[in-house]
Amino acid sequence: FYCFNCCWIPCGVATTTSFHCCQSLLVTATLILLLLLPSTPTSIMASSVTYSSTRGGQTNLDFRTVVMQGLARDRGLFVPDEIPQVTAEEVESWRSLSYPDMAVKVISKFVKEDQVPSEKLEDIIHRSCAAFRSPEVTPVVSVGGHYVLELFHGPTFAFKDVALQMLGNFFEYFLETGSNNGRLAVLGATSGDTGSAAISGLRGKKGVHCIILFPNGRVSPIQERQMTTVPDSNIHCVAVEGTFDDCQDLVKASFNTPEFRDKVHLGAVNSINWCRVLAQTTYYYWSYLRVTDENKDVKEVHFSVPTGNFGDVLAGYYSKQMGLPVGRLVVATNENDILHRFFTKGEYHRKDIAKSISPSMDICVSSNFERYLFHLAGNDAEKLAGWMKDFESTKQLTITGDLLEKAQSDFGSARADTTMTLDTIREYNDKHSYVFCPHAAVGVNAIHQLSMVSPAMVCLATAHEGKFPAAVQRAVDPLPEPPAELAALESLPTRRTELPNDLQAVQNFVEQCVN
Repeated sequence: FYCFNCCWIPCGVATTTSFHCCQSLLVTATLILLLLLPSTPTSIMASSVTYSSTRGGQTNLDFRTVVMQGLARDRGLFVPDEIPQVTAEEVESWRSLSYPDMAVKVISKFVKEDQVPSEKLEDIIHRSCAAFRSPEVTPVVSVGGHYVLELFHGPTFAFKDVALQMLGNFFEYFLETGSNNGRLAVLGATSGDTGSAAISGLRGKKGVHCIILFPNGRVSPIQERQMTTVPDSNIHCVAVEGTFDDCQDLVKASFNTPEFRDKVHLGAVNSINWCRVLAQTTYYYWSYLRVTDENKDVKEVHFSVPTGNFGDVLAGYYSKQMGLPVGRLVVATNENDILHRFFTKGEYHRKDIAKSISPSMDICVSSNFERYLFHLAGNDAEKLAGWMKDFESTKQLTITGDLLEKAQSDFGSARADTTMTLDTIREYNDKHSYVFCPHAAVGVNAIHQLSMVSPAMVCLATAHEGKFPAAVQRAVDPLPEPPAELAALESLPTRRTELPNDLQAVQNFVEQCVN
């Protein structure tokens, strides 16, 4: 349209009508154009959130790309370029929804039709939730004056099932619709639970090989059997001589070897993959709604999270940034307390790993922590890249002053050693007939240390106690009967490969699996 003296030329025919007539013609022409367009006004405006690397080397990538790529090419992690917001009215409207229907609402804040059609997104989430033994997926129960979010009702009895069932189904959809020419070699590191959950989510998937590295002798016997008894030919379990951090370093180094990475079509299942964190936000919404169902006077809900790689509590942080009424987020650590030292003294200093009774938290460098550091740096990729370069060379990162105050306003923390953890398991069994796994007990001990026991507090129970009988029996004897699925593992044949802590050996093995 061409404007001339407050008039315009519709379809090439001049008019000298008045402004009001021009306005009317403009409305008519706009309606005609909208009818001719292939999509609706809503779909034009509703584009998915994009993502950039914490270190600035890749920017504005779509959801499909970051899920399939896993780790950024500059060794950074992908973070959303914007945090979509939820209103109090929206959250309230989700109160009567089932878990999968509520999860669709949360995830569709980030993932729109331009990435995954709404019907397919619903299918992915509903199929993922159908793998759980409880219709609530993650039940919320009241114990000892506070709430417990039971995250162990999935196929492998650990919280990681929530995210890894979804990630496996997203991988499957993206491969079916053209990504990587339908091929993916997933390489993951596990301190115990990620491996079995990833295997459960990926076993039998067309075009996928799943290779899981775990530290030899540093996962519980049941955790190891959950991995090594899976017979599917696309599953490969590797015992590495070293610690979980060694396994994690091998995975990251493989992603940072471009020729190898591209040759095997490498993918990530560890919480470096953004999809993991996104999926985990859903149970923060679910638990908020269930707590406030029963406590109408609670305005904010607090969470205590047993923490190793920082992905679980980071999902709570993002939920809070979206507008969910989250109060305090408590980072609960065992003896491997690098995060507790950071939030109390500003010292993120790497030390050797101490073997504990909560092996999934035996981590001295939390890979997801870089995402939070990026936000703490004011979303400044250059500053964050400088911090990480210094940390990688000195094994130390220290913050003080306003930055430390900001970090302490975002997270509280506490440390529970083995004695404290066993005391908590024993006390809750004796007083409340409730048995925690040694990881969940760390989170519960933390709220007692911080005097935060209340109906507004939720402790995340990240695994079933039946996965850690040797540890739990030190506090509870006799043990409860284990779930039948875990008891059956003892009689199943196992298969695993042992490799040295050597990058070339691992990469050779991956190529052998893929070929």
